[in-house]
Amino acid sequence: MNIGDLLMTVTFVIFIVLAGIQLFYYLFFYLAPALQKHGSENNEFPPVSVIICARNEAENLKKFLPEILGQDYPTYEVIVVNDSSEDDTYRILGEYIQKYPHLKVTTVNKDHRFDHGKKFAQFIGIKAAKYDILLFTDADCYPVSNQWIKRMASNFKPQTEFVLGYGGYIPDKGLLNLYQRYETLFIAMQYTGMAIRGIPYMGVGRNLAYRKNVFFLNKGFGRHFNLASGDDDLFVNKNARLGTVSVEINQEAHIRSIPATDSITWMKRKIRHMSTAKYYKPLHKLLLLIEPFSRIAFYVLFIYLISSHYLMEYVLGIFILRFITLHGIFYLNSRKFNENGIIKAIFLFDIFSPVINLILYSGVIRSKNAQKAWK
Repeated sequence: MNIGDLLMTVTFVIFIVLAGIQLFYYLFFYLAPALQKHGSENNEFPPVSVIICARNEAENLKKFLPEILGQDYPTYEVIVVNDSSEDDTYRILGEYIQKYPHLKVTTVNKDHRFDHGKKFAQFIGIKAAKYDILLFTDADCYPVSNQWIKRMASNFKPQTEFVLGYGGYIPDKGLLNLYQRYETLFIAMQYTGMAIRGIPYMGVGRNLAYRKNVFFLNKGFGRHFNLASGDDDLFVNKNARLGTVSVEINQEAHIRSIPATDSITWMKRKIRHMSTAKYYKPLHKLLLLIEPFSRIAFYVLFIYLISSHYLMEYVLGIFILRFITLHGIFYLNSRKFNENGIIKAIFLFDIFSPVINLILYSGVIRSKNAQKAWK
């Protein structure tokens, strides 16, 4: 065997290994949420404190807050932390507090001597909470049903400390909206799938619940307090333990939020979220890196092997196997998470999303503003 043949053989073997890695991620992690069955409902309804931090969110609070205040749940309070807002937030909250006795408002006044991020407002809300079970969402979000609190709270058993929910974006026209919804679905497949498999690594603040005593026993946000992001993913990453995390993806428990409507806003938001990834535990970082890099390498070697006409029937067979697996699992999850219309663009996004994320992550390294933004 000459050097050229040896090189092609090694390349083909690596291609098979990369395909195996991809299939492992899809069949072990990403299929898990699609196959998850809803557990028996807990007939006990522990009291819940819903916490929302808002800065200049008057219009969103006016539109979405009634959906949270009108939940079908026996005992809960809604705490809105009005963090230095300069719009009509104070007036709108004043109107709602007259109608809803379970609404509480805490105001953080602007102080030029003290520059703070969202975590400070979150801390104020947690301190003000009357109940042990805390349920978080954002001012630009709304629950898709009046069973949201009931579904999330029903997961709390004596050993449960965290409940991870799903927060998707409102569907709209356009490629950017479709890509945001694809990416949100894929990330949900990652963090719910890994949690189901016993490796919880993050949650999303649009739909996340945990116990108040867990927050204070673990010294709150700790050394990550000054980071702009991480009130959700880093807190889960640091404190979630095997056997203490539940996943709730019933569609009645979903949250929808307003997506970015232009690419600049989306990129800034994405860069800010990416800024926390370097603080994840080593195992989690490794697992999250292997999949996209193996995906890029898989496509590169596929193109190389096909252009070289090397064992084309086997190369195409492996490619088609992964393609069918990818589409099948995304289809099942898109139904589970109620993300209609995404499947038509899956192949395109599957190719380009790792490259886009790599480019944006280079922006994280260069960016200084990611540490200063409130939200």
